[in-house]
Amino acid sequence: MPLQLYFHPFSSYCQKVLVALYENATPFVPRQLDGPDSPAMRELAELWPMKRFPVLVHGDHTVIEATCIVEYLGLHLPGPVRLIPEDPKAALEVRVMDRFFDNYVSTPQQKIVFDALRPPADRDPYGVQQARDMLDTAYAWLDHKMAARVWAAGDDFSLADCGAAPFLFYADWAHPIGEQHVNLRAYRRCLLERPSFARAVDEARPYRAYFPLGAPERD
Repeated sequence: MPLQLYFHPFSSYCQKVLVALYENATPFVPRQLDGPDSPAMRELAELWPMKRFPVLVHGDHTVIEATCIVEYLGLHLPGPVRLIPEDPKAALEVRVMDRFFDNYVSTPQQKIVFDALRPPADRDPYGVQQARDMLDTAYAWLDHKMAARVWAAGDDFSLADCGAAPFLFYADWAHPIGEQHVNLRAYRRCLLERPSFARAVDEARPYRAYFPLGAPERD
């Protein structure tokens, strides 16, 4: 039975999975979530009551959460690009970096974006400043880390880069990466040039008007 992916192309976590699928040219049936009343959204609500996405369906298996989906693909539908190394130590470094991008880049970036979507009276300037401070710290740490690396966890493209690509893409829109972070800015450019992520970016272009802080035209 073919894979089915419940997703929206503008979602960073969905792009994380799309990059993994595109890296290995893994065929799948797209179930795009076009609003709360769309057929795909009604199906998603039956599959996963939280109605969060992406969600992967493969036969009798329903897999939630982007990282778990990429892990599942590597176990059950491996391709030529191994996104999680066989070596346990190398795999641990990939997972550490994956969690870093989730927790210290994506989470504060989403705080800034979600706050901008609130009515002005309900906004949280203190929380937004905390999120910006966290991103500044994350950017500095990543800039130092990437000085000696080609990809997030070493010499090979991995699960960590699948997440880094969309998370840094949107984080730089919400809280720009400073020019002093030469290594990090170069890494972000490298991710944008990766064909799998470039495809995901292009597929999401029609939805840029939804970004509440304004989507820059430089990417």
